[in-house]
Amino acid sequence: MVKGASQAAKQPKPKLYSGARKTARATAAVTSGIGRIRINGTPLEIWEPEVARMHIMAPAAIAGEAREKYDLDVSVSGGGFMSQADAVAMAVARAYSDLSKGGEMREKMRAYNKYLLSGDPRQAEPKKFGGPGARRRRQKSYR
Repeated sequence: MVKGASQAAKQPKPKLYSGARKTARATAAVTSGIGRIRINGTPLEIWEPEVARMHIMAPAAIAGEAREKYDLDVSVSGGGFMSQADAVAMAVARAYSDLSKGGEMREKMRAYNKYLLSGDPRQAEPKKFGGPGARRRRQKSYR
């Protein structure tokens, strides 16, 4: 038997949590560790832009000591940088609230931002004919 295969069989499967915003989708894999969060292989501490990093760090800050027990590997794709940040924040918040005992973490997350656990249903409205955008139309002058 191959030595690496038996070690891989002993490793527990990571728990997966998902988050979504507009067209961005994120999946967080949780393993026991020391509190690292990596997004597409990049540590959260060097994730750019800073606004998105702060948005992602909010659920981790709310989790407090629970963060230090788990490592999160998040893969995110689609959307823009802020939609990706929202999707990652949702996946991280769902992971920490599910891993904590009792419902107090869930209530803390909900009190901070109601969309961290449930998601934001707003989408961009599709463009219609007769104008350059969803609502705007061409002007008439009558002269």
